Amino acid sequence: ECQNYDYIFPCATQNEIGKKAIMTLLQKRNVHGIFEGANLPITLDGQSFIREYQTTQNQEIIYIPGKASNAGGVGVSGFEMSQNAQKLFWDSGMVETQLRTLMENIYDQMINVGKKDGRDSHRSCSLEVGANQAGFLKVVDAMGDLGWLGES
Repeated sequence: ECQNYDYIFPCATQNEIGKKAIMTLLQKRNVHGIFEGANLPITLDGQSFIREYQTTQNQEIIYIPGKASNAGGVGVSGFEMSQNAQKLFWDSGMVETQLRTLMENIYDQMINVGKKDGRDSHRSCSLEVGANQAGFLKVVDAMGDLGWLGES
């Protein structure tokens, strides 16, 4: 008997989950949200099918790529490095507070990218697109700060 899943958190290694597996999860398991817990566990074909499925079935699937949903682990590692460098100790409550702030900021960046493009709502920009654009803009900003983009 098939089980339905509201949300999945794929943590496979890179490019392990292809279009066929994503088709099964969306069409037969009634998945409503995909939150990658690894770096690119879903193949490009699988990602394309998620977008296609949303359009053809008129069904919103929450899809957050690993660069955003997996950022908490990277962030906590950064907190540890900062604490070690400054010879500080944060109790678990402080780590939780900092992590919550970090993840809320990431979410805000994902939904606000559409607004910067003149769109009036985050609904006009998927969280996947928002994560990709926000990441790209961070790289561009860093390159500008380093003077790699020349005079503007």
